[in-house]
Amino acid sequence: MNDFVARYFLFLAEAATLVLAVTGAIAALIAVARRRSEDCGRLRVSDVGRRFAAAGDEIRSARLDKRTYRRPRRTGRHRRTRPETTKATPCSYLLDFKGDIRASAVAALREEVSAVLEVAQPGDAVLVRLESGGGLVNRYGLGAAQLLRIRDAQLPLTVMVDSVAASGGYLMAAVADTIVASPFALVGSIGVVAQTPNFHRWLRARDIDWEQFTAGQYKRTVTLFGENTETGRAKLREELDDIHALFRAFVQARRPQLDVDKVATGETWLGSRALELGLVDEIATSDELIRAACRRGKVLHLSFQRKARLTERVGRAAQTMWDGIWQPPQPLR
Repeated sequence: MNDFVARYFLFLAEAATLVLAVTGAIAALIAVARRRSEDCGRLRVSDVGRRFAAAGDEIRSARLDKRTYRRPRRTGRHRRTRPETTKATPCSYLLDFKGDIRASAVAALREEVSAVLEVAQPGDAVLVRLESGGGLVNRYGLGAAQLLRIRDAQLPLTVMVDSVAASGGYLMAAVADTIVASPFALVGSIGVVAQTPNFHRWLRARDIDWEQFTAGQYKRTVTLFGENTETGRAKLREELDDIHALFRAFVQARRPQLDVDKVATGETWLGSRALELGLVDEIATSDELIRAACRRGKVLHLSFQRKARLTERVGRAAQTMWDGIWQPPQPLR
């Protein structure tokens, strides 16, 4: 009898272990699937004109006597029609780009541009609200390349600057057919900078050696902890001059009316002065242009969003702190 009970409990333990293992595997698969779904992100689309109209209705209802005011009906059932028989009106696609030092918003921008190119038709246009003081050369170069995709598709592209489009931000703005800035927006800063602290003397005073091993004469030109040489400094300056020359050439090719020698000094100008220099084409706020586009046709605001995990947020915070210490070559104002 005791032997039977022992075997029975052993069987139950094995069965429970198997169930737990299968359950754990299923839970892990679900977690991975959810994580991948979150990583994919989601594109949100909103009708800007409808949002303006709804806001107007709210104000009118608050302003007028509720007994006499009737809210207009803006929704209703519409008969479905086939896409090939539907005559679409021209549409403007509104995108936002808020740049940090690493141009992190490029990840969303490339998704939004791809979505626009998937559906855009002749007569459509793209509006980009751009705010950036610049950052890493390669990242802002990638941002400019995303906007070039719009130009290559023959879609009119307008970049709107309400606050700042400096250095890498202006590198992106220069791609546009039209650049519109508010009167006191900062524009320009066509220049390059690199900076880093050096702790070599502090370490040497404490008898601490710093050893670094490289292969290639210029694999590392300047360092945080080693002794920097004049040869290394000269090489870094040469690299900065080369990046600056490419920056100038990029802007000149897309805005041939500019006197590049006059504006590629690293200086920034307010919007009204930037207009005189040819850095921008018009003085206005993005609000004015968006409302004008709503009067001409539909304006759709596209926003690609992906929820960052805790580890990603912590990593970005650490990276931001590091960027404040070590800044490799970048077009920064």
